[in-house]
Amino acid sequence: MRLQNRKEMNLSKIDELLEKVSNLYAEKEQDIEELRVKLLGKKGEITALFDEFRTVAPEYKREFGQKLNVLKNAALSKIEELKAKAEERGSSEKASFDLTKPGDKMDMGSRHPISITRQEILSIFKKFGYSVAEGPEIEDDWHVFGALNFPPEHPARDMQDTFFINNQSDNNILLRTHTSSVQVRTMESMGLPIRVVCPGRVFRNEAISARAHCIFHQVEGLYIDKNVSFADLKQAVLLFAQEMFGADTQIRMRPSYFPFTEPSAEVDVSCNICKGKGCNICKGTGWLEIMGCGMVDPNVLKASGIDPEVYSGFAFGMGIERIAMLKWQVKDLRHYFENDVRFLKEFETVI
Repeated sequence: MRLQNRKEMNLSKIDELLEKVSNLYAEKEQDIEELRVKLLGKKGEITALFDEFRTVAPEYKREFGQKLNVLKNAALSKIEELKAKAEERGSSEKASFDLTKPGDKMDMGSRHPISITRQEILSIFKKFGYSVAEGPEIEDDWHVFGALNFPPEHPARDMQDTFFINNQSDNNILLRTHTSSVQVRTMESMGLPIRVVCPGRVFRNEAISARAHCIFHQVEGLYIDKNVSFADLKQAVLLFAQEMFGADTQIRMRPSYFPFTEPSAEVDVSCNICKGKGCNICKGTGWLEIMGCGMVDPNVLKASGIDPEVYSGFAFGMGIERIAMLKWQVKDLRHYFENDVRFLKEFETVI
């Protein structure tokens, strides 16, 4: 009696599933797959009935097995039917689109103008045989000032120019005001001769305006060897200017003063906008200032353990923002730090 009841229960379950299968409906492929798993997966309802088939009494196996096979085949046929209809709908939807129509434009990122200019400057000097040296942005007084022949009373040591982190000790800790500190570290650690360029970010306590910022970027260069002269410096600066601004670029050097070079000079290039005739960019002079330079002071060489009687050298330094301003006629330094997408998009095509 119990076997009879169990048989009837199983056959009733098969009939219920047959009716359920006949009414199955789904449009999305994901939904169809979920139906298949629910019925025919490892833990599916039909699979569970096949597991029960092993416990059916021998006299009922024939009838039970036949109905199970009918159920399984009906489920498989229904799933395949739903899949075929889904593929047909997908094909008709694709056919309704113009496959030759261009896709939507994707916004692409671009390199920052400061990064572009920095890389171009470094590439030029690498062609001249210079290697790249870098150093820490948080420095001590010795590498930023002392080793560079800044006297104790020099205005650059004043709080109005320098961001001090700790000025309670004999060797103050500060944010470097120039990448000349990297030149000092290079002279202390690198064997002679030395030919390096030192790019990096520097900090000065200045009011932010169109022509000044408390953060900016520099590239400084250093060449030390035997018999290095001011003529070598002038030639190096001229070659750089012509590579950066064009083969027709001319330079002029005006006497100046820096604690770490003697003699010192400011370098101007002929205006690449008006070709020296005078315009609002060069303020009618025909010249644009690009860098400071000079022969390394003997005291600086001594401070780093280099004999000034045997070796000489020159150094130069330029602001990357300044070079970028001249190259692309950007008149406001603040644009470089504001991350205005409209401004940055102007450099998408610059390689």
